[in-house]
Amino acid sequence: MNANMPSTEQHIAILRPKLVAFARLQLRDSAAAEDTVQDTLIVALEKHDTFAGRSAFETWVFGILKNKILERIRYERRYCSWQDSSWKDSSWQDSEQSDEDALENLFQHNGRWQPAHKPQSWGDPDQVLENASFWQLLDTCLLVLPDNTARVFTMRELMGLTTEEICDALSLSDANCWVMLHRARLKLRACIEKGWLT
Repeated sequence: MNANMPSTEQHIAILRPKLVAFARLQLRDSAAAEDTVQDTLIVALEKHDTFAGRSAFETWVFGILKNKILERIRYERRYCSWQDSSWKDSSWQDSEQSDEDALENLFQHNGRWQPAHKPQSWGDPDQVLENASFWQLLDTCLLVLPDNTARVFTMRELMGLTTEEICDALSLSDANCWVMLHRARLKLRACIEKGWLT
């Protein structure tokens, strides 16, 4: 073994903050994120001998984390399913309705953008994506999204799950999933434009 290569434990120590940040973004609960990352790291250490090296070590560990996050979400959905009617109180419905009204106001009757709400240029996309400040702003904007909307968006865009997998994990209809993704993208765009361009 190359003396300059980090050990598995060193790899994990370097990865841990990224894993926790990703899990916290998805689960919206620091304790749940820590527990899920801990479970992930235990599996990574126990199964390290089975790591075939077909992908980067980081990719392999993030794959384990994604599965652990999905397990936790499914468990929470089953455990809390009997409470479904209690969490949908009138304030939640009012905020959903106001979101819908706000989104409708962005477009004309023919489906085109209202002139005042037309998307602005963010500059060269490659340069924006290399800018650490952009990623910090995106993280902040994701934290401001409603929990379910952020969860659907991150499952799709950061975890790479299909719509079918998201719907299965969260017990959503296909149409509801697409509406939530659309809302997330519009809200993120507005948040990023406000923080990035102004």
